[in-house]
Amino acid sequence: MVLSQMAKPDPKILFHEATEYLKQHPEEIFRALRGALGLRLGLPMDAIRYLARELGGGKNAPKDVVIEAAPPGVRVGATVDAMGTPLRAVLTIFVEELRVSTEEMRIGLRIEGLHLTVLSDVASPIAGLIKSGALDLSKPGNLAAFMPKRPAALVEAKDDRITIDLMKIPKIADNPRLKQLLSVLTPVVGVRAIKTKDDHLDVHLKADLTGVPAAIAAARGGA
Repeated sequence: MVLSQMAKPDPKILFHEATEYLKQHPEEIFRALRGALGLRLGLPMDAIRYLARELGGGKNAPKDVVIEAAPPGVRVGATVDAMGTPLRAVLTIFVEELRVSTEEMRIGLRIEGLHLTVLSDVASPIAGLIKSGALDLSKPGNLAAFMPKRPAALVEAKDDRITIDLMKIPKIADNPRLKQLLSVLTPVVGVRAIKTKDDHLDVHLKADLTGVPAAIAAARGGA
């Protein structure tokens, strides 16, 4: 989905929804506190599903999105339009590489269990390939590498792996506030892993106190 087409949820509505959720699930507060002590940020899958619904209102956006924890990965199902062919796609995603700096936001993904189902009797090349079994769905990276309109963020695609770099998206790369934030945070805080557990998406952090001087200098430079 093009970023400019994404709906922007009202912060007041998000705050209200988060407050109501915590009232109904007070255990999340204690889980967050325990996670903070272990340098872990946990996001309930319910929150991810809510954001997917709020941000997925575009005309060409995936429909009927289902997001589930499949530890340590995330299983996603969605109905998409592939060159005029309606498909139901189901796959499990694992985050295996993370490199975040002011120059790159690189995420290496492994895709497993990709299954495509044609949802109509439309006679199209892609429908024929799927129904005949000619597509090797065990290597989705190879399929992505030959996309006619390759997304700017897609930097590598081979076998069952896809690597994206969000800094290749101009709206992200040219955001001065984001660059300033990264210049302050990345010297001292890094992301070690992202994986699911107990219907949560956990971001495991790592700290490096030797980077404090660089972080302070970056903060002063942006003041």
